[in-house]
Amino acid sequence: MGVSNPRPKDRARHIATRVIALAGAASLLGIASAIAQTSGNTAEDRAPVDVANPLVGTAPLDKPEFIGNAPPAGEPLYSGLTSPGARLPHSAVEAAPVNSNVELSYPWGVATPYYYTNPTMIGFTGGGGPTYGARATPMLMPIVGDWTVPPVYTEAWYDKAHEIAAPGYYSVFLDSFKTKVELTATQATSLMRFTFPATERAHVILNLQGRGGQVEVVGDRTVRGIIGANRDNDARDGSYFVAEFSKPFKRFGTFRKAPGDARGYGIGDKDVQPDTRQIEGAFAGSYADFTTRDGEQVLIRIAYGPSYEAATKRLREESPDWNFDRIRGAARAEWAKLLDRVQVSGGTEKQRMLFYSTLFQSFASPRLVARKGEHFTDTNGKTQVASYDRYGPVPFWDTGRNQIVLLELLEPEVTRDVMQSELDMARERGFMNTSFHGDNAVFLYLGAMRRGIEFDYPAAYAYLRKNALDPKGPRHFLDEYMARGWISDVVPDRNPSPPHADGKAGAAKTLEYAWDDAALADMAERLGNPQDAALFRKRSGNWRNVFDRSIGFVRGRTEDGKWFTPFDPAEPYYNHMMKEASGWSTLWLVPQDVQGLITALGGRAAFNAKLDEFFTKPYNPTGICRDCTGVIGQYVQGNQPDQQAPYLYAWSGQPWKTQELSRRILRDLYGSDAAGYGYPGMDDQGATSSWYVLSAMGFYTVDPSSDVYVLGSPIFDRAALKMGNGKTFEIVAKNNSAANLYIQSATLNGKKWTRPWFRHADIANGAVLELTMGAKPNPAWGSSPADAPPSLSRH
Repeated sequence: MGVSNPRPKDRARHIATRVIALAGAASLLGIASAIAQTSGNTAEDRAPVDVANPLVGTAPLDKPEFIGNAPPAGEPLYSGLTSPGARLPHSAVEAAPVNSNVELSYPWGVATPYYYTNPTMIGFTGGGGPTYGARATPMLMPIVGDWTVPPVYTEAWYDKAHEIAAPGYYSVFLDSFKTKVELTATQATSLMRFTFPATERAHVILNLQGRGGQVEVVGDRTVRGIIGANRDNDARDGSYFVAEFSKPFKRFGTFRKAPGDARGYGIGDKDVQPDTRQIEGAFAGSYADFTTRDGEQVLIRIAYGPSYEAATKRLREESPDWNFDRIRGAARAEWAKLLDRVQVSGGTEKQRMLFYSTLFQSFASPRLVARKGEHFTDTNGKTQVASYDRYGPVPFWDTGRNQIVLLELLEPEVTRDVMQSELDMARERGFMNTSFHGDNAVFLYLGAMRRGIEFDYPAAYAYLRKNALDPKGPRHFLDEYMARGWISDVVPDRNPSPPHADGKAGAAKTLEYAWDDAALADMAERLGNPQDAALFRKRSGNWRNVFDRSIGFVRGRTEDGKWFTPFDPAEPYYNHMMKEASGWSTLWLVPQDVQGLITALGGRAAFNAKLDEFFTKPYNPTGICRDCTGVIGQYVQGNQPDQQAPYLYAWSGQPWKTQELSRRILRDLYGSDAAGYGYPGMDDQGATSSWYVLSAMGFYTVDPSSDVYVLGSPIFDRAALKMGNGKTFEIVAKNNSAANLYIQSATLNGKKWTRPWFRHADIANGAVLELTMGAKPNPAWGSSPADAPPSLSRH
């Protein structure tokens, strides 16, 4: 885990007139069409936007053979930790259901708002401001009857059969209150519609959760506030919020968790103040009372900004009235434009649903913080006016391995703005952003450069270079790495018995930095800096310094250079030697030099034997890795370090094994649970989703900084990807089926193709890759050493 059709550049810059224009043409007709299509037609006949289901990724796998030994007793299993909420691509906000009370229990690595198997709802969030997920604020809840002060939320039971999730829309019926909830969103505002029964006791409870802040009731229709800081990257899109109601309050008041250590029942005392307009503190909030007729609707629109004025301006521009269906129609139209960029046919109805659902989840990040011309808060807390579409940080350890390639293929204009955002954040902070212990921003820049996206690459390179050479920067333990070519580790004091759960992740960091350095060497070469290129190319081989030839594994070293003993490569580690992975998983983290790893392991035959063992040796460690779910042998699909491993057979002359494995992972580790929505571990803002999207089309980027795509086995008879330059890349799989998963032969633009890979230049101007499939492997196709993908080391 780590830190959401090319979209035209002005799509992210539309204002209310464009929203209304889009919606007027699409909303009522589009929604009616979606309902009609959903009611009877097969997925093959329906538009991609109507096939995508945002509930995919919200459930955990449930078959013991796929979930390893996680979780420990008393904890839930990691799901994809995605959200089914209403949002737009790269949305600055998300209107999301919350059925997980992370204020009282924080069982996952991220504060996910929704866990499919939970039976009760505690609220709905506008999903903006300084944080997201289940910690997003404010959170609102429609209640009929009695209510309690958060964090003891008043829960409502709901029936899964009455829950609807679609791109840009979410709906659920709260049986406990006989109230229907509907959510939709624009790029920067959330809109909620609550349909109440006839009652004198209808309430809407709004609170800022544990982070607290200030809440103020203004007039009889508005609640606004300032969200408190909580040691996070605070309020990139503004800590101020404004929530406007469509119906005047009958009564109102404020509340908070009582200050100090006052304790009554449970966690402590409450402080409820009827008829009071202002309050500040933890769980600060307000309540609004209504009398409603049966079926009467109360709507709330919410926006965020660096000031009340900015938040209100966003409301006026993007949600100028209370036409919920119009906003919903506009959101659907936005998603349709993006999802229509990839057209697939063939496969099963479930495969098509999973494909478009994972494509939908792939664009959860990076987040658009401010459009051109809007105010936003920079990384130093200063208010600025955006001169382009400003995005938040990329989670490079996660989506930097695959999702950024989808951005570069489908949304080059968005990619350019993302790169500019990262560069400007570097100018503000002094260093380029990183995530976890890799320095993978270079993958984004070099990958975009190789794919022909125009940018000021020398300016970006200056900061990437600084990250790699300045020990005061974000590369932890860089002084060690520069001095001796590897990073040592320690036995953690808190957990001295193997498998250790803390440390410096020295071996994994060394591998990540070596990978980064390989990309920096290539970028330096392209920018005409041969001295840097030579330096970083030499450092790119540092992975060998943590490779123990005597046992054939990457292994941690102590300060004096000795190998850590005891060492069991089947045991998972969190930060000791490895990062959320075992020695088996970490071994394959050399994507820049797969041929070098083949040689280190003793040649092709030995490499293949090791890789075969990796995918067949039963996963049965003593220690528990919460992130390590979705297992096939020692392989872990549910976390990032080894997700490229199934594709490494392309280098070792057995690409048919990649074809079988990629099909197996797609079949068994996505949607194989009872709900059909299960993911193999955390999605991490689109990373695990992007793996599915790319692999289902039949290719994957083992190294996203390169221009090489490695072939797997497409599950569809045809996939047509309309790239950002307007050209179409089409993959046709003849004689394709669940049984016929092996490539027998191939042509690219009508010419015979014997390589199990291709370059971006091969498809950049449009291309048709035609694969003839069969039920048995063809060992003669793609197996020659001359047909292996490029690598730093030669054969």
